[in-house]
Amino acid sequence: MDNFPSSPIERASTYADEYFDRLAKASATIDRSAVERAAQLIAETAAAGRRIYCCGNGGSAAIANHLVCDCVKGIRTDSTLKPQVVSLSSNIEIITAIGNDIGYGEVFRFQLESLAQPGDVLIAISSSGGSPNIIAAIEWAKANGVATIAMTGFSGGGSRELADISLHVEADNYGIIEDLHQSLMHLLAQYTRQKHIADPARLPDIKF
Repeated sequence: MDNFPSSPIERASTYADEYFDRLAKASATIDRSAVERAAQLIAETAAAGRRIYCCGNGGSAAIANHLVCDCVKGIRTDSTLKPQVVSLSSNIEIITAIGNDIGYGEVFRFQLESLAQPGDVLIAISSSGGSPNIIAAIEWAKANGVATIAMTGFSGGGSRELADISLHVEADNYGIIEDLHQSLMHLLAQYTRQKHIADPARLPDIKF
């Protein structure tokens, strides 16, 4: 991997060409077998009536929150599945209370301790893969029967090594990494929905 951009690029149009080229190359580095396993786990968890938890910091928090929408509303619409998905990044009151009284490194793990049960799934999103609160959540999940999916970039950090399923993007640019994490979120939700459409004959008329 090389840092992008490594020198100033004068024109926005040239930057766009470079960016989209890097985006395409980075997308090719994502392990497709890991995508397959993640999709299977998400569908099995939803079908079993178990919960999916997701978390992230900053831009990754936005992806985690968006994931709830695309699963709870997106997957459910026209399909046989009713996913139960909770973002640990969405409740500012509990996040700030835990962060202030206990420590920011505990904001996700502390919530999991109260909410998660064996058989649930945690989707942890971290561009660096090294955020202490993300690693703490993955470690707790693995010790308590909760399956883990990590979306990472850069070196992948501890999250890449710890997670049961690693969706890793080989890139050194936050925008490219987050774009592809968002794409992974969308494609996993859309794939799951189309595979479980209640009436497959209606598929050509359904909007994704």
